[in-house]
Amino acid sequence: MFGIRSAVRSAAVARAGFVRTTTKPSFALAQRRLYSDQPEETYEQFTNRYVKFFENVDDQFELQRGLNNCFAYDLVPDVAICEAALRAARRIDDFSTAVRVFEALKIKVDKRSQYEDYLQALKPVKDELGLLTSEELGFK
Repeated sequence: MFGIRSAVRSAAVARAGFVRTTTKPSFALAQRRLYSDQPEETYEQFTNRYVKFFENVDDQFELQRGLNNCFAYDLVPDVAICEAALRAARRIDDFSTAVRVFEALKIKVDKRSQYEDYLQALKPVKDELGLLTSEELGFK
């Protein structure tokens, strides 16, 4: 019975003029590259963009989203970005996120000496805002 239905169906399709064809995209279309025509962002432009972003942060969600986006790049953020992020964290009264900025720096840098350089550069801001690192809090 199954064979009869399929035969009748295929005969009806053939009479109606419907023919199923499968087409595959051509090789040229499959190899097409979709490059952006925008110029690549320089390190200074990147730094200025995130400093401005953190200066305008109003809530914890925006701060953490900005930090996630900033630290997702394949580079260590500039001291100016970290300072702006720390000031934003204290402005919205988010001490834990401020401590996590230091933890993210520690993970992001290649050597312990680079982390110490960042700590030394951020020491005035850290003291002014009353921030501590996780090591100073007794963790790790």
